[in-house]
Amino acid sequence: MEPREPLKPFLLAFPGPLRDRLVAAVLSGEKVSTSGLLAEYELEGEELPPVGELSALIDSEGREVAVLEMTEVRVLPLGEVDLRHALDEGEGYRSVAEWRAGHEAFWHGEEMREAMGDPSFTVDDGTMIVAERFRVVERLDGGGVSG
Repeated sequence: MEPREPLKPFLLAFPGPLRDRLVAAVLSGEKVSTSGLLAEYELEGEELPPVGELSALIDSEGREVAVLEMTEVRVLPLGEVDLRHALDEGEGYRSVAEWRAGHEAFWHGEEMREAMGDPSFTVDDGTMIVAERFRVVERLDGGGVSG
């Protein structure tokens, strides 16, 4: 088997229990979408992933556990996120309002405020988000999620 090119890391949340749950949801097929703040991409000088890009899903231990393929990337205001996207995040949300409350709690959390470098950072209906859809193309040996 030929060695593959290194893949860009695909990181969900911060290392710890939340990332573990999200990685498990991706591996089980429940989670096929995710959301991030456009401001994060801008702050890090990172380009949006193109459709078709392959990346490595990283667990809390820093291991590559799966190869993901980006199938859709949309930039839209937070107030326009639809139910399909909220349900496809695989986190048990039953409504857009539940999805938004969960994401706002994360985005307003201490770790995110520190990452953004702005303790007064807030989001509202007009905050631009990146809604990504993906699929698992390969599970990698040696990775696994316990719990």
